[in-house]
Amino acid sequence: MPVSRPLTVVVAPDSFGGALDAVAAADAIRRGWLSVRPEDEVRLRPMADGGEGTLNALVAGLGNLVERRIAASTDPLGRPISAEWLWLGPDTAVIEFSSAAGLARLAPAERTPASALGASSRGVGRLVRAALDAGARRVILGLGGSGTTDGGSGLLVELGLRLNDATRSAVEPDGGVALSAVFAVDSSGLDRRLGEIELTIASDVTAPLTGPRGAARVYGPQKGADPAAVATLDAALGRWGAALEEGTGRAVAGMAGAGAAGGAAAGLLALTNAELRMGAEIISELIGLADACADADLVITGEGRADEQTLSGKAALGVSRVARPRPVVLLCGALGVGIEILSESGAFDLVQPIAEGPTELADAMADTDRLLANAAARLAQAVGLGQLLG
Repeated sequence: MPVSRPLTVVVAPDSFGGALDAVAAADAIRRGWLSVRPEDEVRLRPMADGGEGTLNALVAGLGNLVERRIAASTDPLGRPISAEWLWLGPDTAVIEFSSAAGLARLAPAERTPASALGASSRGVGRLVRAALDAGARRVILGLGGSGTTDGGSGLLVELGLRLNDATRSAVEPDGGVALSAVFAVDSSGLDRRLGEIELTIASDVTAPLTGPRGAARVYGPQKGADPAAVATLDAALGRWGAALEEGTGRAVAGMAGAGAAGGAAAGLLALTNAELRMGAEIISELIGLADACADADLVITGEGRADEQTLSGKAALGVSRVARPRPVVLLCGALGVGIEILSESGAFDLVQPIAEGPTELADAMADTDRLLANAAARLAQAVGLGQLLG
């Protein structure tokens, strides 16, 4: 490789936890790289997997092709809010579940067993209705970052579904705990437009609805559920799955990914014609990642923690799949359990933590921008050395 040849580098990181969103992470990598190799072309393609940050990644990747819109909605506790969604012309809407019903909508002190049991996804239903009212023929719904475990019942009731108990009396969609009383679903009043659009669910979760790997047991504790609340929610989701199967003939409870967004995927897969896809694939298609990588010399991605879960469909893995056979480097905030599996997978040519030494997590998160830029600069130096040796 000639020493003087400028390189084309694609920078496509996911967010770094609560430290940097994908847009800021991409900018930090760009600054660090160009501080060493200013002659190179750096293409920014911030990534997401359908969770929080998806809208910002699309705005960064598509610019004037998308329009930010605001709709009146409610948060997981039913409080009025204004929530954002995107219009991607000519007829596509992109909605983040977390925009209305996200865990980030709840202060840490509000993440209690009571809120975990009663949190509702009704606000997401209002965003879907806003998209339908705007004339959307295609809706992409990202399911990450949810603060609810109601099986999507609130979302669907907001759009006309009726929940019935064993006596055929109506059940109010008051969070996941209410599902324990649901024995039948009446979809006769469900917004007919749901059956006329292309509805795509974007998720990186493979969990089923219930059980040891289900929505309540895996994700309930981070939403405030204690062991008793987790058990209650898991049983309630089991009742929900049975009611959905009886009412629609679709056995969705055991499907991989049915537990996404507190089981919202199960409700949508049972009662609509939704297609469940890996969020990273959808986002990479929308932002044209493949085209950006077509003539690239190197692709850099990133995420907060690299571990065996990276291989379950996270954005970094999605970048690797699109970029191959070009070399792919994963910059990460930390290494987690199963890093050996990740290393042996061959998904990345290099997995490099950005830490510069032992430090407290809070301090590292506060310093992520600098650490990431410095790590990118060191990587650029190593690439330059490789050119010299080559």
